[in-house]
Amino acid sequence: MFPLYDENRPLSKPIVNYALILSNIVIFFYFYFQGYTEFNKAVFKYGLIPIYVLNGKNLYTIITSMFMHGGLMHLFGNMLYLYIFGDNVEDALGHFRYLIFYFLGGIGASLLHILSILLMPEYLMITSLKIPSVGASGAISAVLGAYMLLYPYARIRTLVLYWWITVISIPAYYYIGFWFIYQLFMGIMALQLPMGVAFWAHVGGFVTGVIFVKAFQIRPKPRRRIIMPFYIPVE
Repeated sequence: MFPLYDENRPLSKPIVNYALILSNIVIFFYFYFQGYTEFNKAVFKYGLIPIYVLNGKNLYTIITSMFMHGGLMHLFGNMLYLYIFGDNVEDALGHFRYLIFYFLGGIGASLLHILSILLMPEYLMITSLKIPSVGASGAISAVLGAYMLLYPYARIRTLVLYWWITVISIPAYYYIGFWFIYQLFMGIMALQLPMGVAFWAHVGGFVTGVIFVKAFQIRPKPRRRIIMPFYIPVE
């Protein structure tokens, strides 16, 4: 299943969401066009390497890693999800609070990612602690958690590739709920097997988003009603 867009239009212009998307794209291509060697150096410099953070070093990477991506498809997938789901969450939170929420989601994701590594078998933990983690998916997972609580019945237009190709509308609670169960299942698997994907960062971001919405009792803005004028013809 591949999301195309949601049938839930925001009432305000999502300027922060647009700025986050633009920032991720600009930063990625800035390093990407410098060539593989420089790009790889940037990933290790600005990506989150758990062993450093645990030792109190390079703490800035908790934030900078959220704006780094490992490849074009990684960037495209994350920005697509942020574009589809972020505007409505910003609409509910307001611009400034949405920005704070976004970074808190990324921080929550990073913390659970590091904790998950400490729960791995020693042979896997030693290697995983030295691998840089990059991507906005932790913060975007927080956006998904908030979206599912705020707009559970919003319809997500989804491209389905199976024996045939079709586009269907799926309720947000089903689409995002299934996504979260998958992340949780794969995260449990990743505790024993090397996966190459920070599934627990996704879980951590999602849970952070849910907690934020619940703790601050966020409510979606009421949808505008369109009133059609009624004219009585005069003879």
